Amino acid sequence: MIGRRGAIRGRERFFAFQHSLGYPVYTLPEAFQATQSVRPEAIALRVSGGREYSWREYAREVRRITAGLAALDIRFGDTVGIMLTNRPEFHLVDTAALHVGATPFSIYNTLPPAQIAYICANAGNRIMITEQQFLPRLLQSGVAFDHIVCVDGLSPGVMSLAQLVRMSAPDFDFEARWREVRPDDLATISYTSGTTGPPKGVELTHGNILAQLVGLGEHLPAEHGDRIVSYLPAAHIADRITAHYAGMVRGIQVTSVADPHLMAAVLPEVRPTVLFGVPRVWQKARAAIESRIDAEPSHARKALALWAFEIGRRAADAETRRVPRYRRLPVRRRIADALVLSRVRRQLGMDCIRFAASGAAPVSADLLAYFAGLGIRLTQVWGLSEAAGVSTTTTLDDPAFGSVGRPVHGTEIALAADGEIMVRGPMVMLGYHRDPETTARAFRAGNWLATGDLGSVDTAGNLFVVGRKSEMIINDAGKNIAPAAIENAIKAASFLIGHVMVIGEARPYLTALITLDPDAIAADSAAAGVLAADIDILVHRPGIREKVVAAVRDGNATVSRPEQVKRFILLDHAWTPGDEELTPKMSLRRYVVERNYAASIESLYSDPLAPGVVDVAVRQSIPTPPRRVRRHNWR
Repeated sequence: MIGRRGAIRGRERFFAFQHSLGYPVYTLPEAFQATQSVRPEAIALRVSGGREYSWREYAREVRRITAGLAALDIRFGDTVGIMLTNRPEFHLVDTAALHVGATPFSIYNTLPPAQIAYICANAGNRIMITEQQFLPRLLQSGVAFDHIVCVDGLSPGVMSLAQLVRMSAPDFDFEARWREVRPDDLATISYTSGTTGPPKGVELTHGNILAQLVGLGEHLPAEHGDRIVSYLPAAHIADRITAHYAGMVRGIQVTSVADPHLMAAVLPEVRPTVLFGVPRVWQKARAAIESRIDAEPSHARKALALWAFEIGRRAADAETRRVPRYRRLPVRRRIADALVLSRVRRQLGMDCIRFAASGAAPVSADLLAYFAGLGIRLTQVWGLSEAAGVSTTTTLDDPAFGSVGRPVHGTEIALAADGEIMVRGPMVMLGYHRDPETTARAFRAGNWLATGDLGSVDTAGNLFVVGRKSEMIINDAGKNIAPAAIENAIKAASFLIGHVMVIGEARPYLTALITLDPDAIAADSAAAGVLAADIDILVHRPGIREKVVAAVRDGNATVSRPEQVKRFILLDHAWTPGDEELTPKMSLRRYVVERNYAASIESLYSDPLAPGVVDVAVRQSIPTPPRRVRRHNWR
């Protein structure tokens, strides 16, 4: 293994991360070995109410698993597949794979066997590390793995993690092995979720990832002692960057949450100092607060809570110079915080947050202002897997509402002639794995990466994202419309709404298919005393459709007339993870929706109004879909 080409020489041409120990590191194993030595007895990995690993134990397990992988003849450049829920073992095996010189990658847990087979064929992995619940789908995929390692037990023909460790050779030179890893070696292959076609494997090197962490450093100065919750899939670049890689490089303590539905229960115990959430996480937190206030039986307590939130919002507005500040506001803000706001933050488990961000989809200015009033300042980030995660971010002192901020350190942003956002910098991928043609189409002259997003830049350098270039709608008048703007505005108007799919290509006006969020409608119904659990019953609860109509109207008020939704159908079922209408990242597969709901889409444009179609402009009794509804006695 000694003397791999360029393993040590020429490091000055690579991006370095300045470690807290005072020297630069160039690879993830080098960073991990430095980090684990800082506070070896501190807790590095944990599960709520379960197993904890100190940095010393984390490092010991990595050493043992690395030796086991080497015993299976996993070599430099080999790929290692991982299909696990959020659990400490993910960090152990992924970090070990990096130390052996391999390229670990994750598979979304909701993928069907055919897509698992497609990804593994592209990756070429001989080994898969998984858990019991995913074994049937892995076997159904038909992939002929040399080895399957199960982290949570034994099954016929499958190796346990303990057995893997016992295979290690006593003379394995762990130090020599990880020191041979180069900055330009692949650290992972991040597979896209396949919004418009088959998943693509984004090749990210150790240098790419460290460049990303350097770029985030100005805005996320996390260190030993900070805490984060890992709840997004490891196949999603956001969780890999903010939890896994930031953990091993900066020393952040990571609490794994296997079921995202348990986030609300886990946060008060963890009290994270760093929290990344998609907009839906923040919307649900707000809905929980408002539901609690609405349910408060004491008129005095309710009035106090409403007053405190109003004072908090005014103070936040004044600090961002959006409204004038009056003399007594700071005093009232301190009173509001002492009596109400600090208690709410503590109940949510958000009282220790130093850095909070929202990403993966646009978040409304109203939601940002709401949390600023609560005392939690959200930054908004934008990026993509192909650029190792975050390319731009707003800042605490300049929220730039409506934008996604300015480029992080080391990143350049430019706009093509048609408005497509271009990105360049040391965090940009090598290319798509085993797909040179798609790679060539992704890059422009000067090493600019075409992101597929359309946007604009203001005079302060803030980026505004319009929507996906491939999703643009051209109506029958020839106007270009980005559906994401109105879709996100409608979702932001009501936490009850799960997904909105806007239609309008070559049509006279926009229409939409709308689904409810199963958790939100269940919680709302329970608060109203309705105990039914099935969404096909709850969707017909009195008042629900009126709330959706109100949300559509509120969303319409934020966009121009051609961008407004004129009619919609409220579906009596949800689109959930694993459904073909959604990608594993919960993005819409628009072509699938258009195919599966072709008849419903046509009915949106029929005259007279078809059964189940709601005309937003008409004040009418809200129709119900033409279906047979089970009887239910509403409370």
